[in-house]
Amino acid sequence: MITDKPVSVTGASGFIAAHIVKQLLEQGYRVRGTVRKNQKNYPFLLGLAGASERLELVEADLLRTGAFDLAVDGCEYVMHTASPYELNVKNPQKDLVDPAVNGTETVLESCLKTGCVKRVIFTSSIAAITDEPDSMKVFTEKDWNTMSSLERNPYHYSKTLAEREAWDFVMRKRPSFDLISINPFMVIGSSLGPSLNTSNRMIRDIMIGTYPGIMDVNWGFVDVQDVAKAHILAMENNTASGRYLCSGNIMNMKELVALLKTAGFGSYPLPKLDLSGQAGTLLMKALSFTQPRDTGMYIRTNIGRTMHYDNEKIKRELGLSFIPLKDSIIATVKDLVKWGHLPPQKNEK
Repeated sequence: MITDKPVSVTGASGFIAAHIVKQLLEQGYRVRGTVRKNQKNYPFLLGLAGASERLELVEADLLRTGAFDLAVDGCEYVMHTASPYELNVKNPQKDLVDPAVNGTETVLESCLKTGCVKRVIFTSSIAAITDEPDSMKVFTEKDWNTMSSLERNPYHYSKTLAEREAWDFVMRKRPSFDLISINPFMVIGSSLGPSLNTSNRMIRDIMIGTYPGIMDVNWGFVDVQDVAKAHILAMENNTASGRYLCSGNIMNMKELVALLKTAGFGSYPLPKLDLSGQAGTLLMKALSFTQPRDTGMYIRTNIGRTMHYDNEKIKRELGLSFIPLKDSIIATVKDLVKWGHLPPQKNEK
């Protein structure tokens, strides 16, 4: 369905967005991406294959009304990925909620104004589905996070409010475009740019001894390439609709540490003390109060619980298959070393 009209990608320099831009260019699409600073600051985007002919970068601010008018003008498809992702911030309302929610409204207003947009693909998160695993429940696209707040997991709260705003906007305004949301879990893999995304940082921290032991926590993982692919499949599939939970396999911390060892990364100071039992969980809950506020809250709402979710919808309706988790984790570690976020192993130069 290659079109001569550009596909708009907000927050184009982001971890996920950069891969969306790369895959769109590889497939022959024209791309108009938004960035926060002068486009010359993003050589990793401008150096992509096809970028010199088919990539345009424009500056846009999530909090400025009309800032995305140029970015979406003449576009039939818009990928809205721009949103802050940090666990610990000084002012959750200002630093997380306002740019996420107001930015979503700003982008959608621009899409409404231009009149030519057919579909908006919104990058949401598992955070909008739940902020707390439930060992007795299987989460699906029908679930919404109703527990987060400015005080409890504010990042999750910002993602929930932003996606709610997107769906509410469509209900209020009845635009000519439809809306699809992609809801990934922990997005890992190789980065196209030098910045360190939060999910990859978690793996880095496990490998450099940040954690005192192996905790009873688990995550759903998905490769960033698969998340980017899901956005494009959602754009290209005329019958796609609603929300898509986008995540592959679930792995707990004990399994992750074992995988890192068997994959040849055992020389790193991986956690050795097994705190995954009941006593260890109680200890870690107590120690969580010594952590930064939001990190501590995340530990207390996740430790000792097992996450279950159903990813059949995205596989069935969009035909997405997931990169094996082992391959993604190994690629992540090698990428962390490549960008200098993780020191090489002692036996490497």
